[in-house]
Amino acid sequence: MTRLGSLGARLYRGEVSYDFIGNRRTWYVVSAVLLLVSVSSLLLLRLTLGIEFRGGAEFRVQGSDVSVDTVRNVVDDTVKTEIVVQQVGQNAVRAQTEALKSAEVEDIRLALAERFGLERADVSTQFIGPSWGRDISIKALRALLFFLLGVVVFLSLYFEWKMALAAMVALLHDLVITAGLYSLIGFEVTPATVIGFLTILGYSLYDTVVVFDKVRENTQGLTGGSRTTYSGAVNLAVNQTLVRSINTSIIALLPIAAILFAGVVLLGAGPLKDLALALFIGVAVGAYSSIFIAPAVLAQLKEREPAMQALARRVSSRKAGTATTPAGRRGSVDAEASDSAASDEEVLAPAGVSPTRPPQGRPAPSTGRSQQQRSQQRKSGSRNRSGGRKKR
Repeated sequence: MTRLGSLGARLYRGEVSYDFIGNRRTWYVVSAVLLLVSVSSLLLLRLTLGIEFRGGAEFRVQGSDVSVDTVRNVVDDTVKTEIVVQQVGQNAVRAQTEALKSAEVEDIRLALAERFGLERADVSTQFIGPSWGRDISIKALRALLFFLLGVVVFLSLYFEWKMALAAMVALLHDLVITAGLYSLIGFEVTPATVIGFLTILGYSLYDTVVVFDKVRENTQGLTGGSRTTYSGAVNLAVNQTLVRSINTSIIALLPIAAILFAGVVLLGAGPLKDLALALFIGVAVGAYSSIFIAPAVLAQLKEREPAMQALARRVSSRKAGTATTPAGRRGSVDAEASDSAASDEEVLAPAGVSPTRPPQGRPAPSTGRSQQQRSQQRKSGSRNRSGGRKKR
């Protein structure tokens, strides 16, 4: 931890730096590959919608001798329909079917109770119509649109519209990759998954806002000088917040990973697993986009401005002039400039005011008479005074 803290301090001071912005094409290629895989998975494999979205009937049986294969055989023998059977916890099994009639639901319930020697009430059932899932989907999309609109307005007022646009690109990047990987893994999309998707939007935005706030601090009054370009200032901001972003992401991922392990290994299928997987993928992708994607997009948008292009030319000219001037010549030029400034101060000193004392190690400026002439004048004056005393 001490080494990490020392590295963070050196990154903050600019002593150590990695060119994130200069290598943005590499990050764009990585993101393009992830987006291609995600979109292909969404188009070909599609999302596995849970019963809450597609509608249907659900049966839960709990007992020491209950198994997935047995439940599947009982349901398949009772009604010929599509069946999804999953282990839930240690001694419970869940079976989901398409929409059934009330009589078919009752037949399956009685058959399961008879097969495992249970009471009818011990076999829980749930019937969900497709309209409920459609309503949930519409409300989720509406909430997402309002959220994105609010984010754009807030960032445009707090920062500027180009920062808002870069943040939106990162958010959509995170959503598509998260949904694609979710589809690729094959987990069911449940209301818990939707909650997870909406949660990762807030986390990704928070991390991006922290980086952008440092960018704004580093770029204040930037166009008035010629020390660094806008991309250089953005890259410094990313390096200064890098350790903080890594620490925050690790701290957030550790408990989510524990929840995911408990949901998959210990509890089996359920909302806890669906929520944890969406959060885990989203937090990891959000940390990536806040470091590699959002700042790079922002720098690329800002570098197109005429003021930033003029700044880039000044910085380039300054670096080129510094590189072509020899080190010894630069020192001589600086010394000559300093001597000239000191001489100007003495010449321009008003009457009755003593001129500025020259620095040590540098001779006083000449008054126009040589040292030998001043010595002869002093001797002549001395002889004149001596002659006068003898005459009296």
